[in-house]
Amino acid sequence: MTERLLQFIWQFQYFNSKQLTTAEGESLQVIQPGIYNSNQGPDFTDAKIRLGKTVWAGSIELHICSSGWNNHGHSQDPNFNNVILHVVWEHDTGTGLPFSTLVLQDKVPKILLSRYEELMNTGSFIPCGGNIRQVNTITWVAWKERLLIERLQVKTTGIFKFLAATNNHWEETLWWLMAKNFGAKLNSTAFEAIARSVPFSLVAKHRHQLLQLEALLFGQAGLLETIFEEAYPCTLQREYRFLQQKYKLKPVSTRLVLLRMRPSNFPTIRLAQLAMLLHQCSRLFSLIKESPGPEPVTKMLSVTASEYWNTHYVFGETSRFKKKHTGSQMLRSLLINTVVPLVFAYGLWQHEQAYKDKALRWLEETDAEQNSITDGFASLGVPNTNAFDSQALLQLKNTYCDRKRCLDCAIGNKLLRS
Repeated sequence: MTERLLQFIWQFQYFNSKQLTTAEGESLQVIQPGIYNSNQGPDFTDAKIRLGKTVWAGSIELHICSSGWNNHGHSQDPNFNNVILHVVWEHDTGTGLPFSTLVLQDKVPKILLSRYEELMNTGSFIPCGGNIRQVNTITWVAWKERLLIERLQVKTTGIFKFLAATNNHWEETLWWLMAKNFGAKLNSTAFEAIARSVPFSLVAKHRHQLLQLEALLFGQAGLLETIFEEAYPCTLQREYRFLQQKYKLKPVSTRLVLLRMRPSNFPTIRLAQLAMLLHQCSRLFSLIKESPGPEPVTKMLSVTASEYWNTHYVFGETSRFKKKHTGSQMLRSLLINTVVPLVFAYGLWQHEQAYKDKALRWLEETDAEQNSITDGFASLGVPNTNAFDSQALLQLKNTYCDRKRCLDCAIGNKLLRS
């Protein structure tokens, strides 16, 4: 038994409630079990019970053992002054409390405990993998939407931190966020640092000169500090030295990573593509905010690195000719991890539901992500038809399944209650 399981049992009243008697011998009827409280104080608030002929209203505290009340020092905590009932699994000692104690150990169905133990001890992809097909579509639809909202709210927290650091400048915030996600997982920190080191006002000032944008990005990344023989990097180096002196710029200290990476994802290619995006789109935030759907935004984000990169992946080393487009996977990632969270965050910031609804709709209109997690769910028969699904499944696996939070999960909840 765990305290969270005991809270779950009380919350949904999964015990034999007929002819309840407290440890003190009083008859008990639960009128309202109360509202689960995840914050400081008793486990359930706004409860109502009948003890004998008297109705009591207040809070309810739960412990595995009745001695937990004194062990946790609740008698000295004013937050617990309104407790009307102590619910425990095992009554191991008298507590001398001014309210009654209810013991649940012999009142809970054994099958519920068995199912819970099975979920906790499984070593499969997800705890409920063997039974997940039993859950109906209605439960899945509602739970996926809640999971997706949770995931977007987490991302929104990061965006609001950027917004606060930029003095509520949405274009600057988008610049930092876009750069971070161009860097992908391995280089996100370095790319964000580069964006922070080059103010958006400076980007806007030089956006008509692609070479200068490239010089700023490559220079701040520390990639123009060696001796070059080719004309293009030499020109970038001269431009950067001029701009560096003019604006008193210092290259970022975070080094870029190239190891264990596909050449098309090299940071040099991504920086060149990012420079091209800044060069071609002057009102990026406004265009995203006003776009009716994801297609115009995806088209806007679809850029090709400048000509030099047709035959290079890094400075000074030629390669087979290939235009360096932002591929479909990269575009989908930018839409899911940059554009949609930004639109959702803007809706929260402005208290406009239309933007939040638009963010969710765009995910429904975007192709699903394919990775080991979505493949794992697909093998269990869980649909993954669009980015709405895949983002929800990622949230489910990382936040609930891996942590075995089955009691907080609508799917686990359904299986335990069935």
